Amino acid sequence: MRSMLTGMFLLLLSANTAANDVHRWTANNGQLVMEDIPAIPASLPQTLSRYQNIRSARFAGWSEDSRHIFIKTRFGLVKQLHRVDVPGGARYQLTYGREPIGEVVGQPNNHQLAFTRDKGGDEFDQVFLLDSENGMTRMLSDGSALNNRMAWDRQGRHLAYRSTRRNGRSNDIWIQNVESTDNATLLHKADDGALWKPVDFSRDGQKVLIQQFISVADSRIYVKDMNTGALRLLAGNAENPASNIAAGFDRTDNYVLFVTNQRNDEAELASINLNGPADITFVSSRGGWDISRFTLSPDRKRGVFISNEGGVSRLYLLDPERMTYKLVDSIPLGLLSDLVFSPDSKKLGMTLNSASSPNDAFVLDLGRKPLTYKKLTRWTYSEVGGLDTRKFSMPVAVNFPSPVDDQRGVIPIPAFVYLPPGDGPFPVIIHVHGGPENQFRPHFNSDFQLWIDQLGAAVIAPNIRGSLGYGPEYITLDNGYQRESAVQDIGALLDWIAQQPLLDENRVAVIGASYGGYIALASAVHFSDRLRASVDRLGISNFVTFLENTQDYRRELRRAEYGDERDPEMRAFLERISPLNNTDKIKIPLFVQQGQNDPIVPMSESEQMVTALREQGQTVWYMNAMNEGHGFHKKENSDLYQQVTFLFLKKFLLGEN
Repeated sequence: MRSMLTGMFLLLLSANTAANDVHRWTANNGQLVMEDIPAIPASLPQTLSRYQNIRSARFAGWSEDSRHIFIKTRFGLVKQLHRVDVPGGARYQLTYGREPIGEVVGQPNNHQLAFTRDKGGDEFDQVFLLDSENGMTRMLSDGSALNNRMAWDRQGRHLAYRSTRRNGRSNDIWIQNVESTDNATLLHKADDGALWKPVDFSRDGQKVLIQQFISVADSRIYVKDMNTGALRLLAGNAENPASNIAAGFDRTDNYVLFVTNQRNDEAELASINLNGPADITFVSSRGGWDISRFTLSPDRKRGVFISNEGGVSRLYLLDPERMTYKLVDSIPLGLLSDLVFSPDSKKLGMTLNSASSPNDAFVLDLGRKPLTYKKLTRWTYSEVGGLDTRKFSMPVAVNFPSPVDDQRGVIPIPAFVYLPPGDGPFPVIIHVHGGPENQFRPHFNSDFQLWIDQLGAAVIAPNIRGSLGYGPEYITLDNGYQRESAVQDIGALLDWIAQQPLLDENRVAVIGASYGGYIALASAVHFSDRLRASVDRLGISNFVTFLENTQDYRRELRRAEYGDERDPEMRAFLERISPLNNTDKIKIPLFVQQGQNDPIVPMSESEQMVTALREQGQTVWYMNAMNEGHGFHKKENSDLYQQVTFLFLKKFLLGEN
C-alpha cells in the first residue's frame, strides 16, 4: 500500500511540477526530492564537512555482569547499538540495518536487550530482542502497529510495552513472555485516547505500575493487580489536574515513588503507601525545579534524579528509605540524560552533553551508602570533525519582555543568545523549538556553530510561552485560544533585537521544526515586514487538517494542547490563525523541509503550504525525503538539508549569491 501511495504521490508531483514550471531534481538515489532548490556548489560539501562529521554516543545499557556498557552511535549512515568494554575503548557494533535504533532496555538476569526500530521514519516502532553475545535478533511485536515504552519484570521473563495493535488508535499496554513463542496478551485496554505505558513491576510480578499521560499538565499513576485485574488510581484526577510521573516501587513494594506538582505547582519528590491510607508524603525541593528524570536502582536501595536548574542539569542521589537526597557535585556543567543503573546497583551510566561537547557516555561509581559516590569516568570520546570546540560561541541567558492581557502587563520570556566574534551588528537567526511542550537548553549544536562561523550570524533560541522548565502556568499560556500568544513572543523578540547594538534588526530569519515549524510559518504571516526569510521543517500549516490527519493514536493528546477541531467555535478559530489560510500576508522566501513518512505532522501539511505559496507567487524551496519521517535521521539526508539551509540563509538572509 505504501509503495502504491508513494507512486501516486510522485505522479501527482510530476503533474504539479509540469503545471507550475517547478525546477525539480533528486538526490541520494532518488530519496530526496528537491523543488526550486539550486544545485549544490561542488565546494560546499567540503566547506561544511567538519560540521557534518561530528559523532556522538548515548548511553544505552549494561552487560549482565555490570562490566561493559552499550551505547548508541553512528559509524555508518544511522545510529546502531555498540558495546564498549573499557573506558575509551573500541566500539563493537552489535546491530546493523538501514534504520536507527530507538529505545533500548536490558533484560534483567540475562545478556539480552530489548530494542525498538521503525521503518523509513514512520515511527511505527517494532520491538526486537537482541542476544548481545551472538548478535542474533528476533522480533517480538506484531510487525505493523506502534510498539514502544517498554518495561521488564524483575525476573526478566515478561516484557510489557505500549502498543496500538488492537485498533490502530488506542494506546493499550501489552505483555509478552519472551521465554515462550506465545504472542503478547492485552494487559490494559485504553480507549480514552491518552497515552498509557508500563513503568515498573513489583518483585513478585503480581503488580504493575502504570503511567497515564493525558497532557503535559495532566498525568496520572495507577497500579494494576495481575491476579484480579483491578486498576487502582494512586495519583492525579480530573478535578485537579497535575503532573504525576512514576519512578517505581520501593524495596518493600509497599510504597510507590514519583514526582508531582499537585501540592504547590512545583516539582516535588513524593511517595504513597499502597497498604495504608492513600496519603501522599511530599519531599520539598528548592523552588523552580523541573525534575526531568527519576529512576531507582535494581536493588531499590538508592535512586537518582535530574533537575533542570536554569537550563543546566543537576544530578542528585536519593535514599528511598529516608527520602533524603544529595547533589553529585562532580558532574560537569551540561545536560544529562539516559540514566541507567548497572545490574549490581553499584554504578550509574549516563549521557552528558554540553554546548562545546556532543553526547558521550559516562559512568559514576557509587559508594556503599545510598548518598555516597566515588568517581565519574568518561567512557566514550566522540569525534567533533576537527573543529576547535574551544572557539565555540557560548550561550548567554537573557530575558525579554512580552505583553500579556492581565495586570502584569508583560512577562519575561527566557532565551539563549549565541554571538559570533566581532563588533556587529550581526544578522540574526531565531531558532524555535518544537513540542510545544519542550524547552531549548544549551547543548552541542553543529548547526548553530556552522551559522555562527560560516555566516557570521548570531543565533537566538527563545523559550516562548508553552515551554517546559518555567512552571506549570507557563506551559499552559499558549493552550487553546491563546495559541497566537506564542507568536506574539516572536514579535516581542524582534522588538528586543531592534534595541541591541550588536544585532541587525534588518537581517533576521526564523527557523523551526514541528511546532516550531508552525511558529516559523506564523512569524512569516505576522512579521514579513521585519523578517528576511523563514525555514519551516515539518511544520503545522493548518491546525484543522493536522488534527484530522495526524495518527489516530496521538490525536486526543494533541487536542488537549491545540483544541478540539470538532467544536465549531474552536474549528473556526483554528482555521483563522492557521498559516495556510493567511498565505497572502507572507512576503518573504520560505524553505520547507518534510519527511514523506511522517506520522506526526503528515506530509500533506507541507504540500498544501508549498502549493498555496506558489499560487501566491512566493519564493519557496521544498525538500521532501522519501525515506524519512518526523525529522531526518539518515546522515546523507541530514547533510544535504544542512547544505541547502546554508545556501538559503546565505542568499536570503545575507543577500549573497
